[in-house]
Amino acid sequence: MFKVIINPHWEITHDADAPLDTAVLLDLLMSIQKTGSISKAARLVGLSYRYSWGMLRDVEKLFGTPLLNTDRGRGTTLTPLAEKLIWADRRIRARLSPTLESLASELENEIGKTIVGKTKPLRLDASHGFAVDALLHQLTEANLPVDLRYRNSTDAVAALSRSECDLAGFHVPLGEFEKKAVERYTQWLNPREHCLIHLAIRTQGMFVAPRNPKKILTLQDLARPGVRFVNRQAGSGTRMLLELMLAGAGISPFDIEGYQSNEFTHSAVAAYIASGMADVGVGVQTAAHRFGLDFIPLVKERYFMALPLSMMEDPLIQHVIEVVQSGYFRKLINGLAGYESTDTGKILLLSEAFGTAATRRPVAPPTSESQFP
Repeated sequence: MFKVIINPHWEITHDADAPLDTAVLLDLLMSIQKTGSISKAARLVGLSYRYSWGMLRDVEKLFGTPLLNTDRGRGTTLTPLAEKLIWADRRIRARLSPTLESLASELENEIGKTIVGKTKPLRLDASHGFAVDALLHQLTEANLPVDLRYRNSTDAVAALSRSECDLAGFHVPLGEFEKKAVERYTQWLNPREHCLIHLAIRTQGMFVAPRNPKKILTLQDLARPGVRFVNRQAGSGTRMLLELMLAGAGISPFDIEGYQSNEFTHSAVAAYIASGMADVGVGVQTAAHRFGLDFIPLVKERYFMALPLSMMEDPLIQHVIEVVQSGYFRKLINGLAGYESTDTGKILLLSEAFGTAATRRPVAPPTSESQFP
């Protein structure tokens, strides 16, 4: 099985100077941040101390400001500029990773088409999330061919209804907003044609800077003057959930500064806040944890994979079910901050998962527009 990996790569130029390739620099800076020592960091990334020191000095000359603070008692620490370079790289990766991973999957399958006897891939459309990442990693480890497309939950289930994919990932809140969320998805999910694999339970909430300097505690605080919000893209399951919560709380999105902003993953929202460009956003707890942010829980939700009942005996689907029902996969899910493996791997009819809310409604064309302008 061929595996294509595409990583973001960026450079910085200034006037007529040669471009600064950030790849090696960032590895070194992150190692210094971890070890507190230039010499230890150089060894970790496989560079000589002399070369590392010279590169750091060249970069400081380029920017005209230091990258490091040296204190005999505290070791070597990063300056705000060095920290900003690291955050810039993390934000780039958070923003581009779904697109690059989808493109890599497409290239893998195009290469595979030229090879005689290549196994037909499993077509997976899903919103980007940490449980989905864990599943993809396990399927790759098992050499199961996967044609991946990261897209929002609405588009994923719509694609399933048109037989454009075999599995469609989507998430539904538990509690008072469940019925309305299910009504959105059952426009495309048919109780007579589709069933569900329960992937995980996860917690959605608000991301805020460490120690919560703006004292943001409830949804009402999003509308306070001076609070900068960063949103998910229209059509995403998280934005749909936010719209339901705001409507339930009587909060107008027009009163929220930054509501029309768009980031395409939970990690991208977290990176945006960690970079200081916003004060608050909504997403899953794992992203807040990985970017060192405080987290204010709002609601738990279930993440499902929908699939045709007619494919339940397909060897690829059986392999997916075997992976999801394994004890190792449950361990991976429980290791994610804010995730629970309760019911992970359970196969459900729509009526078993959602009760009477699973009654199918007329199919409407998927839209990328939010219910709010």
